[in-house]
Amino acid sequence: MAALATLAGGAVALLLAFPAARNTAPGPWSYRLARRGLEAMRTVPEIVYALILVWAFGVGPLAGILAIAAHTTGALGKLFAEAVENADMRPWDALRAAGGTWAEACRFAMLPQVAPNIVSYALLRFEINVRGASVIGFVGAGGIGQELYLVISQNYYEEISAIILLIVVVVAMIDLLSEALRRRLSGDVRA
Repeated sequence: MAALATLAGGAVALLLAFPAARNTAPGPWSYRLARRGLEAMRTVPEIVYALILVWAFGVGPLAGILAIAAHTTGALGKLFAEAVENADMRPWDALRAAGGTWAEACRFAMLPQVAPNIVSYALLRFEINVRGASVIGFVGAGGIGQELYLVISQNYYEEISAIILLIVVVVAMIDLLSEALRRRLSGDVRA
């Protein structure tokens, strides 16, 4: 659930990051619209999205995935846009001067510069979403949280401990993966 939500939210956030960055926005209105849209998406907590979506789609993981994806889009969109704003503009200017389109400049001038940060932020958000999925399951939005709620309500202490341990291990593995990918993307091959 967290993986699908992070993937979907991250993809939309990446698409909105370039119009939401002051230095790459096609115009002032697209900048404002993208920024306000991202703000609106991250303002509403995942649990509120989950409650609304459980009412709309019924109990199950679809509501949870959509709830986490919506909040993830807003959170990652802001982080991605700030990474783009801090990038070196010389490759952008050169590509645009050579006749490249806005989309080509985003893809070939900006994306290679900010890729390590984007991967790092996305994996950090994945960690957050794993934890979030364990909470929103309590309102019927599926996932590990729903299973955790079930074993808590039946006082199965061994299962509670196992699920919590599983969540901790998954978050630790995501952190190790994030570090390895970030080093690889930045060209740092040290152990």
